[in-house]
Amino acid sequence: MTISKLGVLGGGTMGAGIAQVGAQSGLQVTLVDIDDSVLERALAGMNKSWGKAESRGKLSSDDITGFRNNITVSTDTAAFKDCDLVIEAIIEDLDIKKKVFAELNEICAPDTVLATNTSGFSITEIGAASGRPNKVVGMHFFNPVPVMKLVEVIPGVETDEEAVNLAMTTCKVIGKNAIKVRELPGFVVNRILVPYLNDAAIAYQEGVASVEEIDEAMKLGANMPIGPLALCDLIGIDVLLLVIEYFHKEFGDPKFRPALALKQKVRAGHLGVKTGRGFYDYSK
Repeated sequence: MTISKLGVLGGGTMGAGIAQVGAQSGLQVTLVDIDDSVLERALAGMNKSWGKAESRGKLSSDDITGFRNNITVSTDTAAFKDCDLVIEAIIEDLDIKKKVFAELNEICAPDTVLATNTSGFSITEIGAASGRPNKVVGMHFFNPVPVMKLVEVIPGVETDEEAVNLAMTTCKVIGKNAIKVRELPGFVVNRILVPYLNDAAIAYQEGVASVEEIDEAMKLGANMPIGPLALCDLIGIDVLLLVIEYFHKEFGDPKFRPALALKQKVRAGHLGVKTGRGFYDYSK
């Protein structure tokens, strides 16, 4: 299978990034979100990124015009009807994803592959809810999408080889390195990363060291580019808590017990960078 028309559902940070790299790679991209203002911000972010690249001599004005012409935006999912592949990049809520995939099944052509950008939920469960489990696959991108090279491609129990091949081919077209991953909660990266971040939050709640000291320790002692608690803030503490709670439920292993510190931050509305306060205060 080949890819020429790409659909992206969700105009937030991840969806906008996926749409951007698709357009830059010459694909015709349809970006859909229920909120016009989200689509406007997505396009503004792309234009800002391209403008910076032009100022550094990496893109021409003709390049940017071509990229813009490759993108169509809409608030109606019916715009996906002629796409070869639709990638969902909405809120990390399993029930909402299952509902959306059932709706996409009614809209898209029978051979359209539906992919989810979930960071850890069951592809099999989403596929079963869709009505076309053989055409549902996981494509887990990393933030920021235009910069990060990895995509985890995850088949569900019933995903056929054509769907997997189209996902792998699409990654190659848009300049990403894809790895095929067995379906287990968290896949590869988050299976390793999320417990690390949760343990950092537990160390903080136990008073092992301050927020700044924990982050400094991991940057200088383990050569991490960013401290774990700063990364929690960047990801979104609410998102992180959802994922670690899912791990705890699925594996039934106490090592995935969510840190109380994460729960307290979420209860207080201190979700990280996006709310101006998390482990750090970004309002200053």
